[in-house]
Amino acid sequence: MRLAPRARKAVLTVHLVAAGAWIGIDVLVAVLVGVGLGGGSDAVRGLALRALAEFVVTPMLVSALVCLGSGLLLGLATKWGLVRYWWVAVKLVLNVLLCVLIVVALRPGMADVGAAGVALEAGRLPASDISFLVYPPAVSLTLLAVATLLSVYKPGGRVRRRSQGTPRSGARGTAPDMRRTLSEARPTFVA
Repeated sequence: MRLAPRARKAVLTVHLVAAGAWIGIDVLVAVLVGVGLGGGSDAVRGLALRALAEFVVTPMLVSALVCLGSGLLLGLATKWGLVRYWWVAVKLVLNVLLCVLIVVALRPGMADVGAAGVALEAGRLPASDISFLVYPPAVSLTLLAVATLLSVYKPGGRVRRRSQGTPRSGARGTAPDMRRTLSEARPTFVA
């Protein structure tokens, strides 16, 4: 299945907008985490943490899933394929990994983040340690930057598929054959 040029441009636009929104949300997360963990009064810190807990995960997950869906469609319906080129395969793995991390690692901790925000606003110390919050924006922004660089530079070429006649060890079957030839050519000494 191939996309018509107009349809491909439409899907590519959706993909780029979703990726841009995702990066923007991650920047917002970094700002809210920075304020929540160390900036300003307790009321401002508490408000930042409550906003982080309440408003960030769902838009981030939606933009990640839209990016994943549009990327899958682009991979399946264009010349790039899903696993034909290394850069596309790596982007796919990064996107799936980040989606899973949002659901498995980020979302479950948001109740504690919200509770910490409420505690700070009330002038109390948070009951749970929320220092883990520095990792999600750092990891996500780094991996999204890698995905962006892969999209722009498209390094690595095509993924090579092994043909049925090619042995597994060695490049194109030359190394194992050469070793066998060298071992057969060794003189044997009998004492």
